[in-house]
Amino acid sequence: MKLSRLFIGGLLGLTVPAIPALADEPDANVLYNHHCAICHGVSRLGGIGPALLPDNLSRLKHAEAVEVIRDGRAATQMPAYGELLGEAEIAALAEWIYEPPEVEPSWTDEDILASHVVNHAYGTLPDEPVFEVEDLKNLFIVVEIGDHHVSLLDGDRFERITRFPSRYALHGGPKYTPDGRYVFFGSRDGWVTKYDIYNLEVTAEVRAGINMRNIAVSADGNYVLAGNYLPHTLVLLDARNLELIASIPVEGLNGETSRVSAVYTAPPRNSFVAALRDIPEVWEIRWPEERAAGDEALVGDFALHRMEAPDYLDDFFFDMEYRYLVGAARGGKGGQVFDMDEEVKVADLPLEGMPHLGAGITWELDGRRVMAMPHIDKGQVSVFDMTDWSLITHIETDGPGFFMRSHENSPYAWVDVFFGPNHDRIHVIDKQSLEIVETLIPEPGKTAAHVEFDRRGETLLLSVWDDDGYLLWLDANTLEELGRMPMKRPSGKYNVWNKTQYEEGTSH
Repeated sequence: MKLSRLFIGGLLGLTVPAIPALADEPDANVLYNHHCAICHGVSRLGGIGPALLPDNLSRLKHAEAVEVIRDGRAATQMPAYGELLGEAEIAALAEWIYEPPEVEPSWTDEDILASHVVNHAYGTLPDEPVFEVEDLKNLFIVVEIGDHHVSLLDGDRFERITRFPSRYALHGGPKYTPDGRYVFFGSRDGWVTKYDIYNLEVTAEVRAGINMRNIAVSADGNYVLAGNYLPHTLVLLDARNLELIASIPVEGLNGETSRVSAVYTAPPRNSFVAALRDIPEVWEIRWPEERAAGDEALVGDFALHRMEAPDYLDDFFFDMEYRYLVGAARGGKGGQVFDMDEEVKVADLPLEGMPHLGAGITWELDGRRVMAMPHIDKGQVSVFDMTDWSLITHIETDGPGFFMRSHENSPYAWVDVFFGPNHDRIHVIDKQSLEIVETLIPEPGKTAAHVEFDRRGETLLLSVWDDDGYLLWLDANTLEELGRMPMKRPSGKYNVWNKTQYEEGTSH
């Protein structure tokens, strides 16, 4: 299948309807148009503020929505309405934004083009960093979801270089160019942001969809792929200035359309791989080996290869060569191993329930490569032999986990207890004995989660996931605390070297 660049003009005009008289019972639609539409859009698709649609608000509990409407949100343009609206009106608004709109919203190529902003065209900013560090590949990007900011840290000195605001609800992890100079962010609201680390500047933004799952950057750094829940599309962008190359409708061989669960980069295959939520297929998009020259490049061919999967597969894990794909089958029926070269299922894995394959890691054990992942619905880490896909063991933990991390130079794997009453604990597992050798509780009652190592595997960062939270800087071998840095609910940390080199102990 050949994809070509689309040149489509036009802007989407939005107007605020007139406000009829209020009834005795609060009319949430009227209240929204009067107070909210100017920032969040008449169709609730977002504007200055985020989209207010059920799927986009999945991280925000109903009680929290009431609180935000009443009290506002600090360090944002969201004002407090507690003195303007009564309790019943606030409750009606909070209830209404969680209801699906009567007409499913759309996001077209014209909308994508109209959203595109270039602050600094590719090649116009200096090539030397405006700050000094020992190692540009040992920088960390840290996402702070408490107030929607991002911090850039020096991994050698554990010092903050800068902190800047992000789009609402970043999701899926930032992605770097191979040289580590640029980082791309994706938000739940569909925004893709390009940031120049050397110059500490946002260079370009574009809104690829209404509800986006994540983004991937090609191994050569030339292309960005965004996967959407709404609309059912994959959006291919030029990484230089985030210009639209093509929107790809996700329609299966059976004629059904599908949400995109996630997109991945497969470096040895020169391709992107897409996990599809609603059709039993795996899609692979191969980028051209050489980018066409000239300002209007990227009209080359992108080969779309569709593979029929044995089941509805989700939440992928790949072997180091990106030949074998491990996916979780629908309905908690276990895992399946899919050979992408031969396009056949080669094994079933006993992974009933909800394994978090996206958090899986791999290492060498007794001369064989193994994979391990936590489970979202039970206190267990499963370890498999990747030579024959046999189960080695299930490691019992203190509760369901979400993130697992290690490093090739570390003897330990770290897994949190993200869900349940023991969420303040994090386990340290010996990668050779496959036993828990330490359980840390950094701060009782506060969630401890998501480890990321420095490039050498000597130190690591651990989040205390709270509005009054902080980063812990630990010695990766002795587990001694080396420092801490206050942050607003720090979530993911992403080391430049580990991510650009596809280090075995981190997710890709």
